[in-house]
Amino acid sequence: MTIVVTGAAGFIGSNLVKALNARGRTDILAVDNLEKGEKFLNLVDCEIEDYLDKRDFISLVGDGAFDGEVDAVLHQGACSDTMNHDGKYMMENNYHYTLELFEFCQSEEITFLYASSAATYGKGTVFREERACEGPLNVYGYSKFLFDQVLRQRMAEGLTAQVAGFRYFNVYGPREQHKGRMASVAFHNFNQYRETGKVKLFGGYDGWENGMQSRDFVSVDDVVAVNMHFLDNPDKSGIFNLGSGRAQPFNDVAVATVNACRRHEGKNALSLAELVGQGILEYIDFPDALKGKYQSFTQADITRLRDAGYTAPMATVEEGVSRYVDWLMSR
Repeated sequence: MTIVVTGAAGFIGSNLVKALNARGRTDILAVDNLEKGEKFLNLVDCEIEDYLDKRDFISLVGDGAFDGEVDAVLHQGACSDTMNHDGKYMMENNYHYTLELFEFCQSEEITFLYASSAATYGKGTVFREERACEGPLNVYGYSKFLFDQVLRQRMAEGLTAQVAGFRYFNVYGPREQHKGRMASVAFHNFNQYRETGKVKLFGGYDGWENGMQSRDFVSVDDVVAVNMHFLDNPDKSGIFNLGSGRAQPFNDVAVATVNACRRHEGKNALSLAELVGQGILEYIDFPDALKGKYQSFTQADITRLRDAGYTAPMATVEEGVSRYVDWLMSR
């Protein structure tokens, strides 16, 4: 039997492949679109059985080529660029692709774990997996929201196999270098500091002081661990927030990143005030293009995740970013 990972050369997908390898699984069909060729680097240290382009894969699924051959699909393949406003592409790539794989997995009674998103909540202030809390601000968020709605309907009718959707909050960590502007704040802070000796953050906006807009930053290590937990517990289905359960300001990410870099330089850690005072941390005007389309605060309610039996602690920004900088420096 084969386990399928879509988006396998991407950020979360490649980390899942690596985690499966650590469990001794190499019978992995990696599915992705490698038109952005540099993503192959994420799979160089991974062991897979085969690779297929996404378009070939979905065609073969429709032809029945994988009937009886797959025991789980970890579906991470999607366009995650929240600034991409091509609705036709977003709905085809994110919604219809997910729906087709879902129907395949249900017909074959295969575990289906898929990537949803915290973008489904929009500018809401309560981040709980309930319809009343949801209101996406962009077509990316809507494409994720719409499939979540389908799952809710099908759960009410009865599923034939496990389906779990994970609403990822702000994920950071190894193997995201290909994401460009959509890479994490920690990744951009690291590169800014290494190149210029400074880090820049957005200034005050939406009632928040400089750098104090706060997000639920979650380490990809924790994201992978949750996916593995559900793979091990096929009786658990539903839509689950996947964040740390805490909100931390962008200032915390900058401080953690710079101080981790300074540790590698043999320098002492500095406080936020010291970083600002020494000109290492600077604030820039909030971009007009993001006004009205920006989540200034997110914090996952992870009650349902805990109720599903996932009890491991989630890394703080200070813990997770420090580990991440160590990995970046090793590369």
